[in-house]
Amino acid sequence: MQASRRGKESATQQQQEMTDCDGPLDFEFEDQLLTPTISVPKKRKKVIGLDDLLTDFYKEKNKRVERETTQKCYNSDEDDDNSQGNKEVLLSKFVDDCQKQVHEISTEEEFFAWGQQIFGQQKSPPPFAFPGVRSITLLQSFTNNELNSMTELVAERGETFLEGLLLNGWLSKLVIKCGHVEDSIVSWTLYLMFYSSNEDLQDSACHFWLSILASKNEVNVPSIRLGHFPSYTDLKDALETYGYLSESSINISSLSKMGHTDSGSEGPPQNLRSWLKYLAACCQLRSIQTIFSTSEVEEFLCVIIRFFLDRRLQGLSSLFHECMQSIISFFTDDEWIASSEKVATSLARRIPKDFNSLKVVKCIFGVDTRTKHLRSELAFQILANCFYEKASYFLP
Repeated sequence: MQASRRGKESATQQQQEMTDCDGPLDFEFEDQLLTPTISVPKKRKKVIGLDDLLTDFYKEKNKRVERETTQKCYNSDEDDDNSQGNKEVLLSKFVDDCQKQVHEISTEEEFFAWGQQIFGQQKSPPPFAFPGVRSITLLQSFTNNELNSMTELVAERGETFLEGLLLNGWLSKLVIKCGHVEDSIVSWTLYLMFYSSNEDLQDSACHFWLSILASKNEVNVPSIRLGHFPSYTDLKDALETYGYLSESSINISSLSKMGHTDSGSEGPPQNLRSWLKYLAACCQLRSIQTIFSTSEVEEFLCVIIRFFLDRRLQGLSSLFHECMQSIISFFTDDEWIASSEKVATSLARRIPKDFNSLKVVKCIFGVDTRTKHLRSELAFQILANCFYEKASYFLP
């Protein structure tokens, strides 16, 4: 009995040992990596309340209102664009024009394109008849002198003898000595100075008049009486004979074609130097004797400034500047403010709105107050005209 009981216990113990072998070992209980814990999340039910439903409802409503508002604004903008169609077209055209102008300015060929034709076809000088030596009172001392062996020669040579006195400078000395210039000598010397093709006679006649006018500014020299004082009309007629174009709008492209024309019939004339010197000398007599009116001098100032725009006259720039300074000094302080504005307005109207405008402002250089004022006034008038023309596109 005991033997059979022990046999059963032994069989039961072996069976338990075999069962334990299939299970995890002791050290495997200690290693947590070998025994991962699997956590199964618990499912939670989401409860949707009335507040959430109301919130979603109002969000969708707000989005719908925003979409409708955006669509209305877009339609409103289209209506405004249609109502302002004409202005938009004008503005677009203005921008296109500006772009074209900028493109033209950027090209090197157009950058230096300044210049105007100031002188055109010259006219024939007016006829002049020499009065004869015997009719000139100043020369009667030569022809009536019985001791003068040259009496017959003087009478025979006539104008040639008088030209010799002019070229040698004796004529001005005789006139200053006598203190009187008769009409015949005035007319003859003016004609030589303004119209003679003989450069020596032209220069001598100019020096004659400069010495006469300068003597009026000297204190110790007796005043010289003139039977006929040269006037504004004499200078203006000479300028028209030279072919001066008062309202010229011909640009530099036309000047390039003048090389094939006859230099004897196209301006500028060689007498222009004497004309400028004489004008400058007349303006310096303001304190002693007024030869021109204020309006006449204003016109001459416009003429001189326009001379700077003719490329063929660049060699006379220094003479232009000297004459311009003499003309500016002609005005009194009270006259200058109004006169400078008139001159600037007239020039801004005549000069085209291109590089000629920049050139004419640049040519008025100087450090004195009047020159600076004239330059700033001219620049203002040019800009004002440019802005007025551009703004006129948008005026109703």
